[in-house]
Amino acid sequence: MNRDLPEELHRRVEQFLAEHDTATTERVTWLRARFDAGLAWVSFPEGLGGLGLPQALQAKVDRLLDEAGAPDNNRQANGIGLGMAAPTILRFGTDEQKRRFLRPLWTGEEIWCQLFSEPGAGSDLAGVATRAVRDGDTWLVNGQKVWTSGAHQARFAILLARTNPDVPKHGGLTYFLCDMTDPGVDVRPLRQITGEAEFNEVFLTDVSIPDSQRLGAEGEGWKVANATLNNERVAIGGRAAPREDGMIGVVADTWRAHPERRTPEFHHRLLGLWVEAEVARLTGQRLRQKLALGQPGPEGAAMKLTFARLTQQLSGLELELLGEDGLRYSDWTMVRPDKVDMTGHDAGYRYLRAKGNSIEGGTSEILRNIIAERILGLPAEPRVDKDIPWKELPR
Repeated sequence: MNRDLPEELHRRVEQFLAEHDTATTERVTWLRARFDAGLAWVSFPEGLGGLGLPQALQAKVDRLLDEAGAPDNNRQANGIGLGMAAPTILRFGTDEQKRRFLRPLWTGEEIWCQLFSEPGAGSDLAGVATRAVRDGDTWLVNGQKVWTSGAHQARFAILLARTNPDVPKHGGLTYFLCDMTDPGVDVRPLRQITGEAEFNEVFLTDVSIPDSQRLGAEGEGWKVANATLNNERVAIGGRAAPREDGMIGVVADTWRAHPERRTPEFHHRLLGLWVEAEVARLTGQRLRQKLALGQPGPEGAAMKLTFARLTQQLSGLELELLGEDGLRYSDWTMVRPDKVDMTGHDAGYRYLRAKGNSIEGGTSEILRNIIAERILGLPAEPRVDKDIPWKELPR
């Protein structure tokens, strides 16, 4: 008996494995069955991939199924869907939306992307200019989005658009679920400093979205988007990890492999970053424990901020440790990857890709404002645009 799990849940897992052989059952069929059995995300309601149990039990269920050879649900390629879209749909979606979208999202049959940022509204997300105009039971959407991870492989997108330009910018937004295969959706690659085109720009021209794919009430898009962004920060900065996982492990291995390049100064910097990485890991563990108890705290924003800073500092230290070898760049071929793989590339790639960490998922500057104003209660920065209709704001 696995005493980490309640007896009934352990029995359910064993019964599921007995009825669905991981070696002989087709992958998608097996994943669909796991969802229907409530073992996809056990904290979700019954009928939606869960059993209404504490979130803390999920890792233990995952471990049992992984040990039995459970197939993967394409988690790395569908991080936006699993970490951002799913919890937002669960919280704000209609029953019909939950039934339609959650199952193929979890199984990886439908990949999701995020249509939030725009060329003129990145850090100031409430300033988005993409317009959605209602026409009966549909909305016609026109605009441009940018820095869209995975748009080239996504079936659906979470979309923030302006539906009322006559009210202040935070109040005139509405949140939609956009089919990326619809006419008028044009996805173009954005080649990055790494050589890859992991990001995209997306042009929307008279894209027709049914009102049934509006998430939340009209005009309450800012409220829904904030829930999504909080989920994103937790997903980026608060994932479970063993000691010396990720960049700190890479740099520590580099240190051990090159004793001839060690100096007291390098040693001092590495030890300081190692301690910070361990503090961040333990803080993430505390965050996950609080989330499992239904007590979300402010750690998500702080974790994402810390993650970006540490990754950039560690990738820089790695280059210095490698000396001239760190200047080599193995491949500049333009590819459109389905995931970010920091540890699967060379040091030059890691150094360049880490520059994006302080931009994606909320810039570090904006996160510092959020921490200062919303968590620490410090005075807010002066704002002159809060009560002015969006259409009257200079752009």
